[in-house]
Amino acid sequence: MDHEALPADAVVAGAPVAGVYELGTFGGTEIGVWEMTPGIATDTEADEIFVVLSGRARIVFLDPAREAIDVGPGSVVRLTAGMRTEWTVTETLRKVYVA
Repeated sequence: MDHEALPADAVVAGAPVAGVYELGTFGGTEIGVWEMTPGIATDTEADEIFVVLSGRARIVFLDPAREAIDVGPGSVVRLTAGMRTEWTVTETLRKVYVA
């Protein structure tokens, strides 16, 4: 999986890089693996369900605001399109997603 620097305006702290590997599509739904190295970054989410394979992070939900969550191996999370989040990755995070 190739990694690239995140957009400068998305990085809050550190120098995280991220990579994505699309496994394919099924009925118009994308399935893939995503990874981010330690650091803090913001994102605008797509409709997605993911399962954390490895690593650790804290996800703060900026808009709409809701309680932050800590994720690690086995965590299952549902994100909705347009949601604004801040990811604090403490151990390189790898997830499999369906979007």
